[in-house]
Amino acid sequence: MDFSLRDDQLLIRNTVRQFMEAELRPHLREMEKKEKFPREQLRKLGEIGCCGMLIPEEWGGAGADCVSYVVMLEEVARVCASSAVTLSVTNSVVAVPLWKHGTDAQKKKYLPRLARGEILGSFCLTEPQAGSDAAGLQTRAALDGTHYLLNGTKSWVSTGGCAGLYLVFAKTDPAAGARGVSAFLVEPDAPGFRIARYEDKMGLRMSKTAELAFTDCKVPAENRLGDEGQGLKIALGALDGGRVGIAAQAVGIAQGAFEEAVRYARQRRAFGKTIGEFQAIQWMLADMQTEIEAARGLTHYAAWMRDAGAAGAGAAAARAKLYASEMVNRVAYKAVQVHGSSGYSRESPVERMYRDARVISIYEGTSEIQRMVIARDLLGQSKGAA
Repeated sequence: MDFSLRDDQLLIRNTVRQFMEAELRPHLREMEKKEKFPREQLRKLGEIGCCGMLIPEEWGGAGADCVSYVVMLEEVARVCASSAVTLSVTNSVVAVPLWKHGTDAQKKKYLPRLARGEILGSFCLTEPQAGSDAAGLQTRAALDGTHYLLNGTKSWVSTGGCAGLYLVFAKTDPAAGARGVSAFLVEPDAPGFRIARYEDKMGLRMSKTAELAFTDCKVPAENRLGDEGQGLKIALGALDGGRVGIAAQAVGIAQGAFEEAVRYARQRRAFGKTIGEFQAIQWMLADMQTEIEAARGLTHYAAWMRDAGAAGAGAAAARAKLYASEMVNRVAYKAVQVHGSSGYSRESPVERMYRDARVISIYEGTSEIQRMVIARDLLGQSKGAA
């Protein structure tokens, strides 16, 4: 197997790295303190193709493969995890399902705008009482003439309040259980839609996360994505792809934390030598790099499987997400440890990375859910959780 990146993939990596170093890193500390959503930087990333990487060129996207996509996300997350999760959601779990399941009219209306970064997407599945149990959601959608009326609450919505398109899942046939869920494309100015509140999160402080309320929210019937009852299939398919993106985010954060730890180990002196000369620090750095490379290998392999349309791509994504999300927490912990007390300061980048890393093993399917997906694949059992 050839693990080397193609010339076009190297160009993507280098272009995104240069952008992040020039456009975001110099302002990152101040922006995080103010919890400022990086709208302008995301718009510029859209202009260079990062918001519609997996969308065919005919719909305004870059038409890139999944390996190129994860390379892009790694580079963004290496500097700013908040920006990476916004791009991951827009690409993986909004634009891709819209491209796969949308009508030509829906694709023409929304995909070019998403691909350019003109608007961002949000994925609205989780509810206060329904997270991993996606089939247990309580939001309802009832057809009323030419519109659906949506009623319910969605929680932990990434890019909530900043998105121009919300992919919302609601039950159109409550008696049918999981088979009664449908998907809808909802614009933020839809009557009956409002932002109920914003989450005060531990990490990803530049990424807005909101609770949404729908009160007889009026959505045109032509904005239903796919057929009635197809919603859960659309959601789970999107999450299979989204998990590759989250794994890439984990690898990027870990890479950034590792680089900071190496830099500090070379500069910090104690007992007459740099701390990088002590075996204890050397072993931590060696373990960090080894784990990062292992996670990158799993992530790139899962991306390759998606590109190849290989059987088992969903389980490969789950393995990548499981290992990478737990790896980044270990690496960020060690990066803080290498820095000592300075790593506990808000002035240190690794402090931010440590907080940002914690959610990676929770969202888009907890580690426990990933283990269920992997085990069911091994045992030949059907899936049923998000």
